[in-house]
Amino acid sequence: MGKIWERYEISDGKIKRKNKICPKCGDGIFMAHHKDRDTCGKCGYTEFRKS
Repeated sequence: MGKIWERYEISDGKIKRKNKICPKCGDGIFMAHHKDRDTCGKCGYTEFRKS
């Protein structure tokens, strides 16, 4: 996994995660952001968004 620093943002001295965390895998596993869904690349968990 590369460029992990792109998944975080620092504001007012606090670290904020940009992407959602997979509810099944837990902390450290980010979900990929697609046009209509968020998907975990590790376990395959998917959350669909309403347009």
